Amino acid sequence: MVRFTAARSEQTVDELWCCEHLPVFTLGQAGKPEHLLADLGIPLLKTDRGGQITYHGPGQVVVYLLLDLNRRKLKVRELVAAIEQAVIDLLAEHGVAAERHGGAPGVYVGVAKVAALGLRVRKGCCYHGVSLNVAMDLSPFAAINPCGYPGLPVTQTSDLGIKLIPAQVATALAGHLAGQLESSNE
Repeated sequence: MVRFTAARSEQTVDELWCCEHLPVFTLGQAGKPEHLLADLGIPLLKTDRGGQITYHGPGQVVVYLLLDLNRRKLKVRELVAAIEQAVIDLLAEHGVAAERHGGAPGVYVGVAKVAALGLRVRKGCCYHGVSLNVAMDLSPFAAINPCGYPGLPVTQTSDLGIKLIPAQVATALAGHLAGQLESSNE
Protein backbone atom coordinates (compact mmCIF):
# COMPACT_ATOMS: atom_id res chain seq x y z
CA MET A 1 0.00 0.00 0.00
CA VAL A 2 2.75 2.42 0.92
CA ARG A 3 4.68 1.69 -2.29
CA PHE A 4 1.52 1.82 -4.40
CA THR A 5 0.55 5.18 -2.90
CA ALA A 6 4.07 6.64 -3.20
CA ALA A 7 4.25 5.61 -6.87
CA ARG A 8 0.81 7.02 -7.78
CA SER A 9 0.43 9.58 -10.54
CA GLU A 10 -2.63 11.58 -11.54
CA GLN A 11 -3.47 8.74 -13.94
CA THR A 12 -3.28 5.93 -11.37
CA VAL A 13 -6.62 4.19 -11.07
CA ASP A 14 -8.06 3.90 -7.57
CA GLU A 15 -8.20 0.36 -6.19
CA LEU A 16 -9.89 -1.65 -3.46
CA TRP A 17 -7.87 -4.59 -2.10
CA CYS A 18 -9.80 -7.30 -0.26
CA CYS A 19 -8.07 -9.86 1.95
CA GLU A 20 -7.96 -11.79 5.19
CA HIS A 21 -4.92 -11.72 7.46
CA LEU A 22 -3.14 -14.25 9.61
CA PRO A 23 -3.59 -13.43 13.31
CA VAL A 24 -2.04 -10.04 14.10
CA PHE A 25 -2.64 -7.10 16.41
CA THR A 26 -2.08 -3.75 14.72
CA LEU A 27 -1.30 -0.57 16.59
CA GLY A 28 -2.20 2.68 14.81
CA GLN A 29 -0.34 5.96 15.08
CA ALA A 30 -2.37 7.00 18.12
CA GLY A 31 -2.05 3.53 19.61
CA LYS A 32 -0.84 3.03 23.13
CA PRO A 33 1.00 -0.22 23.89
CA GLU A 34 -0.81 -0.50 27.22
CA HIS A 35 -4.01 -1.29 25.27
CA LEU A 36 -2.48 -4.73 24.63
CA LEU A 37 -3.59 -6.43 27.85
CA ALA A 38 -2.18 -9.94 27.42
CA ASP A 39 0.48 -11.69 25.38
CA LEU A 40 -1.25 -14.41 23.38
CA GLY A 41 1.75 -15.04 21.17
CA ILE A 42 0.06 -13.05 18.38
CA PRO A 43 2.43 -10.58 16.70
CA LEU A 44 1.97 -6.86 17.30
CA LEU A 45 2.60 -4.68 14.24
CA LYS A 46 2.92 -0.90 14.44
CA THR A 47 1.24 0.71 11.44
CA ASP A 48 0.97 4.20 10.03
CA ARG A 49 -2.85 4.19 9.95
CA GLY A 50 -4.96 6.27 12.27
CA GLY A 51 -6.54 4.79 15.33
CA GLN A 52 -5.56 2.62 18.25
CA ILE A 53 -5.19 -1.14 18.50
CA THR A 54 -7.23 -3.82 16.76
CA TYR A 55 -7.05 -7.49 15.88
CA HIS A 56 -7.05 -9.02 12.39
CA GLY A 57 -7.39 -12.71 11.71
CA PRO A 58 -8.86 -15.38 9.45
CA GLY A 59 -12.59 -14.94 8.96
CA GLN A 60 -12.37 -11.15 9.01
CA VAL A 61 -12.67 -9.23 5.74
CA VAL A 62 -10.25 -6.35 5.33
CA VAL A 63 -10.74 -3.90 2.47
CA TYR A 64 -7.92 -1.48 1.76
CA LEU A 65 -9.01 1.68 -0.05
CA LEU A 66 -6.27 3.10 -2.26
CA LEU A 67 -7.85 6.35 -3.38
CA ASP A 68 -6.87 9.74 -4.76
CA LEU A 69 -8.99 11.94 -2.51
CA ASN A 70 -8.01 15.12 -4.33
CA ARG A 71 -9.23 13.78 -7.67
CA ARG A 72 -12.46 12.64 -6.05
CA LYS A 73 -12.80 15.98 -4.21
CA LEU A 74 -13.37 13.94 -1.08
CA LYS A 75 -12.48 14.99 2.46
CA VAL A 76 -11.39 12.42 5.05
CA ARG A 77 -14.55 12.79 7.17
CA GLU A 78 -16.67 12.24 4.05
CA LEU A 79 -14.66 9.14 3.23
CA VAL A 80 -15.08 7.77 6.75
CA ALA A 81 -18.85 8.36 6.52
CA ALA A 82 -18.96 6.62 3.11
CA ILE A 83 -17.05 3.59 4.44
CA GLU A 84 -19.31 3.34 7.47
CA GLN A 85 -22.41 3.71 5.29
CA ALA A 86 -21.23 0.92 2.97
CA VAL A 87 -21.02 -1.45 5.95
CA ILE A 88 -24.36 -0.24 7.35
CA ASP A 89 -26.03 -0.80 3.95
CA LEU A 90 -24.50 -4.27 3.58
CA LEU A 91 -25.78 -5.31 6.99
CA ALA A 92 -29.21 -3.76 6.33
CA GLU A 93 -29.55 -5.93 3.20
CA HIS A 94 -29.46 -8.88 5.58
CA GLY A 95 -31.89 -7.47 8.13
CA VAL A 96 -29.30 -6.21 10.61
CA ALA A 97 -29.66 -2.65 11.92
CA ALA A 98 -26.23 -1.10 12.36
CA GLU A 99 -25.13 2.42 13.22
CA ARG A 100 -22.31 4.84 13.81
CA HIS A 101 -21.35 5.97 17.31
CA GLY A 102 -20.31 9.61 17.56
CA GLY A 103 -16.60 10.10 18.19
CA ALA A 104 -15.82 6.40 17.73
CA PRO A 105 -15.31 5.58 14.04
CA GLY A 106 -16.57 2.21 12.92
CA VAL A 107 -19.88 0.40 12.72
CA TYR A 108 -21.82 -0.98 15.66
CA VAL A 109 -24.75 -3.29 16.23
CA GLY A 110 -26.10 -2.10 19.54
CA VAL A 111 -23.02 -1.54 21.70
CA ALA A 112 -20.90 -4.15 19.91
CA LYS A 113 -18.43 -3.15 17.20
CA VAL A 114 -18.67 -5.18 14.00
CA ALA A 115 -16.37 -3.08 11.78
CA ALA A 116 -13.31 -0.96 12.51
CA LEU A 117 -11.55 1.49 10.27
CA GLY A 118 -8.27 3.30 10.12
CA LEU A 119 -6.86 5.40 7.31
CA ARG A 120 -3.68 7.16 6.33
CA VAL A 121 -3.60 10.09 3.92
CA ARG A 122 -0.40 11.10 2.19
CA LYS A 123 -0.24 13.78 -0.52
CA GLY A 124 -4.00 13.68 -0.97
CA CYS A 125 -4.13 9.90 -1.39
CA CYS A 126 -5.38 7.44 1.19
CA TYR A 127 -4.61 3.88 2.06
CA HIS A 128 -5.50 1.38 4.81
CA GLY A 129 -9.23 0.87 5.25
CA VAL A 130 -11.94 -1.13 6.99
CA SER A 131 -12.15 -4.53 8.68
CA LEU A 132 -15.46 -6.35 9.05
CA ASN A 133 -15.75 -9.29 11.42
CA VAL A 134 -17.46 -12.13 9.54
CA ALA A 135 -16.82 -15.65 10.90
CA MET A 136 -13.73 -15.56 13.06
CA ASP A 137 -12.38 -16.41 16.48
CA LEU A 138 -13.24 -13.25 18.43
CA SER A 139 -11.37 -14.33 21.59
CA PRO A 140 -8.16 -12.34 20.78
CA PHE A 141 -10.18 -9.13 21.14
CA ALA A 142 -10.34 -9.91 24.89
CA ALA A 143 -6.56 -9.40 25.02
CA ILE A 144 -6.87 -5.76 23.93
CA ASN A 145 -8.88 -2.64 24.54
CA PRO A 146 -10.41 -2.65 21.04
CA CYS A 147 -9.82 0.71 19.38
CA GLY A 148 -8.60 1.95 22.76
CA TYR A 149 -11.93 1.34 24.55
CA PRO A 150 -11.68 -0.91 27.62
CA GLY A 151 -14.29 -3.65 27.56
CA LEU A 152 -15.68 -2.75 24.13
CA PRO A 153 -17.71 -5.74 22.97
CA VAL A 154 -17.23 -6.97 19.41
CA THR A 155 -19.48 -9.06 17.22
CA GLN A 156 -19.46 -10.57 13.75
CA THR A 157 -21.86 -11.07 10.89
CA SER A 158 -22.16 -14.83 11.47
CA ASP A 159 -23.40 -14.18 15.01
CA LEU A 160 -25.92 -11.69 13.60
CA GLY A 161 -27.57 -14.31 11.41
CA ILE A 162 -25.78 -13.44 8.17
CA LYS A 163 -24.80 -16.73 6.54
CA LEU A 164 -22.23 -15.42 4.05
CA ILE A 165 -18.65 -16.66 3.98
CA PRO A 166 -15.82 -14.11 4.03
CA ALA A 167 -15.29 -14.19 0.25
CA GLN A 168 -18.97 -13.40 -0.31
CA VAL A 169 -18.85 -10.59 2.24
CA ALA A 170 -15.70 -9.17 0.63
CA THR A 171 -17.38 -9.04 -2.78
CA ALA A 172 -20.55 -7.49 -1.37
CA LEU A 173 -18.66 -4.94 0.74
CA ALA A 174 -16.43 -3.93 -2.18
CA GLY A 175 -19.60 -3.35 -4.22
CA HIS A 176 -21.12 -1.17 -1.51
CA LEU A 177 -17.88 0.77 -1.11
CA ALA A 178 -17.65 1.35 -4.86
CA GLY A 179 -21.26 2.54 -4.86
CA GLN A 180 -20.61 4.96 -2.01
CA LEU A 181 -17.48 6.29 -3.71
CA GLU A 182 -19.28 6.78 -7.01
CA SER A 183 -22.21 8.61 -5.37
CA SER A 184 -19.79 10.86 -3.47
CA ASN A 185 -17.99 11.60 -6.76
CA GLU A 186 -21.11 12.91 -8.53
